[in-house]
Amino acid sequence: MATILCVDDEPAVGVVLEDALQRINHHPVLVTSVDDALDVLRRTSVDLILSDYRMPEATGLDLLTMLKRRGHDIPVIMMTGYSSIENAVLAIRSGAIDYLTKPVRPETLEIAVNQALEVVRLRAENNRYRREINSLRSRRTLVGDSPAFRSVMDMIETVAPTRATVLLSGESGTGKELFARAIHDQSPRHDKPFVTINCAALPDGLVESALFGHEKGAFTGATARTAGAFERADGGTLLLDEVSEMRLELQSKLLRVIQEHEFERVGGQQTIRVDVRMVATTNRDLKAAVGEGTFREDLYYRLNVVPIVTPPLRERRSDIPALVRHVVQRLARDDGTSVTTVAAETMDLLQQYDWPGNVRELGNAVERAVILSRGDTLLPEAFAGTLDGAARQTKENTTVTAEHEGDIRIPAGVFNLGEVERILIDGALRETGGNRTRAAKLLGISERTLRNKLNVKRDEPVVQTSS
Repeated sequence: MATILCVDDEPAVGVVLEDALQRINHHPVLVTSVDDALDVLRRTSVDLILSDYRMPEATGLDLLTMLKRRGHDIPVIMMTGYSSIENAVLAIRSGAIDYLTKPVRPETLEIAVNQALEVVRLRAENNRYRREINSLRSRRTLVGDSPAFRSVMDMIETVAPTRATVLLSGESGTGKELFARAIHDQSPRHDKPFVTINCAALPDGLVESALFGHEKGAFTGATARTAGAFERADGGTLLLDEVSEMRLELQSKLLRVIQEHEFERVGGQQTIRVDVRMVATTNRDLKAAVGEGTFREDLYYRLNVVPIVTPPLRERRSDIPALVRHVVQRLARDDGTSVTTVAAETMDLLQQYDWPGNVRELGNAVERAVILSRGDTLLPEAFAGTLDGAARQTKENTTVTAEHEGDIRIPAGVFNLGEVERILIDGALRETGGNRTRAAKLLGISERTLRNKLNVKRDEPVVQTSS
């Protein structure tokens, strides 16, 4: 049973429509004006609209325009007692799905309603398939399977179909723009524009024009009317990258657009209405910026409807192997590089580093190493000069951990690195009750590397030097 909104200024027509629709098991809602129809749409979900073409105040064509402006994707069947080809063509061009001539016969109405509802069903099914495809595409682009990564992707999957504003915060290089694109790709707006404005990269004098556009002659160099980001993103998604860098006086104008969905171009007086989904990113603590007086509190709450924190790479180390393989495979496919595999020792080295530049730094380091490598395997030497502090940092961390966890002490006079390694491995195995997986994690190496070291060291003699 579908809910069908009937808009006609003649009560007698409404009674006829109500009776005909109830006979075919639908739920009609009767109103006599466009204003009443819009009021119903604010409170009720509607599957189909039957509207009169000519009414005393706003017309059926006005209703089509208002539905589009407000983002309602509801099919409309237009009805009129003034039948003409011109009226029919104009109604269809304005967005009506069908056109009926009064008096409307019940059997004709039934056919038109059934066809329109079938279109609704097919649209919904098509949108669902597209969201699933875009979800898969986003997950392929955004590489990872760690709990921290999955938590963010689950949040995106939940919020994407809504109109809610999202604030993505996190350190530089964590992929905030890619996560924003995933929100757009999995939303009903996926086939509409995705527009990005980097608030930190634009000169102060151009930010307002970049957001709202400008009229010809609005300032020196404005030789033609230009649409801004809001206008270009109408119906789609606008990403405000590094929104914390926006100056205070512009923040108030941004707040008005978010609240009212309307603005004027720089140098213009015409009000422009838009339907834009907002996503903002920041690598700063906006709440702290509010306290410092550099960011408006009311704008903060408008943007922070759904906050999502993108995790740093050090909190998702288990994703590093997949990220490295992704970069290696992309370079081999797109640039024809010779590297096709990554040595286990290389993965160990990369997983032990903290990556302060996050995924961006990892990608750049791997790309540089692949380009400089001569063989088909990516070896640790390829990162010489890039991660010089990684091995030293890892060694220090491993020593502190081992001493704390198992009270491991190196006997006096033992300077052979192989023997020191054996003592650490034995201590880690004792600490974990012989569990190799946990011991490898404690030592900061892979289980495969630990297994190889145990096989090699099984018959090595203990070497000590007298002090």
